[in-house]
Amino acid sequence: MQDPFVCTPVSHHHCISSALDKAETLCRSRNVRLTPIRHRVLELIWQQHRPVGAYDLLEQLQQQGRVAPPTVYRALDFLQQQGLIHRLESLNAFVGCAHPQHPHQGQFLICKSCRSLVEITDPEISTVINNRAEAVGFKPLNQTVEVSGFCAGCWQKEQTNG
Repeated sequence: MQDPFVCTPVSHHHCISSALDKAETLCRSRNVRLTPIRHRVLELIWQQHRPVGAYDLLEQLQQQGRVAPPTVYRALDFLQQQGLIHRLESLNAFVGCAHPQHPHQGQFLICKSCRSLVEITDPEISTVINNRAEAVGFKPLNQTVEVSGFCAGCWQKEQTNG
């Protein structure tokens, strides 16, 4: 399992700049443009370190100037296509991908209380899903597994309060 999708206050700036540097390098190597708006949307997602919705992003961007909803959605589509972010269907929200240089299927453990999450990338989980799908004649195009529950801190609070 990988580290939670959180960083310490001390490393927060480094975490964001590292993600943006990876994105810029990856886009250059793929000969695609990380335009200023795409860059800013990615930066806002990483600043949250929590799942963030498109309307929240739009609101933040509009505080800095006039931005239309289609602009945000196009930026999110581009970032998803490049593997720089993941979309969490259950929350209708987006999170940054810590390993965009390695194509993978995401599995997410999402805390119902604080909304923190952990991205795990276990190829065995993906293989089992693909094998089961193939057995019933189904061809998966995309896999995102979302598991809701409680992080260790929130679980401890639940046990204390419950």
